This record gives sequence, C-alpha cells and structure tokens, in this order.
Amino acid sequence: MQRQIFTEEHDAFRETVRTFLTKEVLPHYEQWEKDGIVSRGAWLAAGRQGLLGLAVPEEYGGGGNADYRYSAVLAEEFTRAGAPGLALGLHNDIIGPYLTGLGTDEQKRRWLPGFCSGEIITAIAMTEPGAGSDLQGIRTTAEDKGDHWLLNGSKTFISNGILADLVVVVAKTTPQGGAKGLSLIVVERGAEGFERGRNLDKIGQKSQDTAELFFNDVRVPKENLLGERDGAFIHLMTNLAQERIGIAVAGIAAAEHLLEITTQYVKEREAFGRPLSKLQHIRFEIAEMATECTVTRTFIDRCIVEHSDGGLDAVHASMAKWWATELQKRVADRCLQLHGGYGYMTEYPVAKAFTDGRIQTIYGGTTEIMKEIIGRSLLA
Repeated sequence: MQRQIFTEEHDAFRETVRTFLTKEVLPHYEQWEKDGIVSRGAWLAAGRQGLLGLAVPEEYGGGGNADYRYSAVLAEEFTRAGAPGLALGLHNDIIGPYLTGLGTDEQKRRWLPGFCSGEIITAIAMTEPGAGSDLQGIRTTAEDKGDHWLLNGSKTFISNGILADLVVVVAKTTPQGGAKGLSLIVVERGAEGFERGRNLDKIGQKSQDTAELFFNDVRVPKENLLGERDGAFIHLMTNLAQERIGIAVAGIAAAEHLLEITTQYVKEREAFGRPLSKLQHIRFEIAEMATECTVTRTFIDRCIVEHSDGGLDAVHASMAKWWATELQKRVADRCLQLHGGYGYMTEYPVAKAFTDGRIQTIYGGTTEIMKEIIGRSLLA
C-alpha cells in the first residue's frame, strides 16, 4: 500500500538523511562497532546537517518544527541503514522534550545551542542496578543543601553514557515520597564526584556506548533542577508516549527491511536445484510476514499522525511499542532461519539486525509493562 502520511518536504528530508548516512555514518560504522563508541565528529556533522534539535525553537539553533513525522523519517532511515549506534532519536525525541518543555529560559540558553550543534551530547539516567521499570525502586538521592543538591547513587544501562556531556538524572528528593518524591537533576560533564564506569559489552548495538554512571557526593547547582521538585514522575509519564512510538517506528521499519532483503535472498538462493522461493513453505513464510508487516505499518502510521497532531495517548503508544517490537523480533528470527547458515554470519545484515534489534522489546518499557498499561486502562 502507498503510504499517505508524508509530504514532499518529508520526502526531501528523507533524501537528506540518506545522504548523511552515506557520507558521514556508513563509511565509519564498522570502526565504531569495534571501538564500542561513535565519534564526536559524527554528532557535530549531524548538527551541521540540521538533524539535531528538529523541534527545538529556532532562537536556540534548532529546526523549530514540532512535526513528529520528521523524527519518524530519521528513525526509519537509521534503522534501515543498520546504524543505531548514533542515537539521534534518544537525543532529539526523548531528552529534547525535557529540555524544551521543562527548562527555564536560562537553562535553554545554556544548553540548547550546544544540543542542536552536536557539541552537547545528552543522556537520561533512570535505570539502576536494582530498579528498571519500577520507579519506586530508585535509590539515587539528591539532598537539598540550600545552595546546591548533593547527589549520590548509581545508574546502569545508560545510553550515551560515555559520550554524554549533559545527563538528566532521576533522583529521590523526598525520601518518603515513593515514585512521587523524584526529581530531574541535570549533571554536567566534569562535575566533581561524577564518574563513568564500564562501557558495557552488549550482544548488539556495539557502537552505541551504554555505561554505568556513579555519583559520589556530586554538588549540583540548584539551578540544574529540571522541572518541578518531586515532579519527575509526571514529567516522565508525559514524555513516555513519544519514546515508545519512536521505538515502534524503528520496530516496523526493521521488520520491513528484513522482509525485503530476505525476499530477495530466497529468490536468488537455490536448494535442491531450484530457488528457495519456489518452495511452498518459503512462500507461506514470506506471505505471513508481509501480511503482518502491512497490518502493523497501517497502525503505526496512524499513530505517527496522531502523535504529530498531539493526540496519541499512553495506551495506544504502548500498543504500538509492544506489537511492533515483538513483530520485529519474530521477523528477525524467521528471516535469519530462511538465510540458513549464512544468517548466522555477522557479515550478513540479517545477523546484525537480529542482535541489534533484540533490545527493542526491553528498553522504553518491556512488553510485559506495555501489556500492564493497556490492561489497566481497559479493566480499571
């Protein structure tokens, strides 16, 4: 089916993204995978190309365009290129809204120009060794010392953890407040007592630096509180829909791309003297995946439009996230199987997509959490 949600401007932006990937990302990606981190130069190149801060007001150096469809294009093209290491989606669509929506005028002037140029790389530190989706389990504390916050604790699985110049830390500011006693504290590179641990060794997305972070009596200026004190729970819930639709957009794009390359592969690969595509079982496998992808694409595109218009709620974002990522996981597994032994070789895109994509059903809220959100809304 012909997609109906993009205009000529979106199509032109897609070509810009593809050119950027060809020139600035793909020639270096193999080395980044070996290094376990992308170069800061790639972030600066993204800034020069206008790929950072798409929705940030122009006065701070951003694109000034809140149309989410541009972010969707960016996510689709990076996914199809097999280049999740340069985490522009995390920067633009997850952390960006916190800075633009909650930041004071002073904070915006201080942080957003670098955010848009690529000079300031961002991360959000929520997950801890003993707390993932359950915010009530967060133990990191920020104690009010009058003229500063005293931050103590540790975080893990933090994307951009090594590169980040600005880390939005979820910390407990009211000890007895549970999930409603949390605040967002912004820690800047170089703060005394702020240390980075290991660049964690993952099974996929090797070039995306994912780290442990440690905060030992870090003195954070009072003006680095982002949003309301004890307001982090509401702030986080407000922005999770965009995070989850972004993951869903990448999920269906990955599934569609895997289907494309596998369809071509079974046409060319022969077994028993004829192409694999001549075997009924193979045709049925392709037919099932194509149908599932088409149905999912229709729903995800509707969600993209709803979100661009400001109408996507947390329930439908959760539906999109769990369904698209579980589909991505199934399609990756089936496509690898159809490649046979070659599918297990890292030089084949299907093998890399299999490992890179496995995290999709986990981060941004696991599939089980998505189902709980949906179920509660229907059975409340």
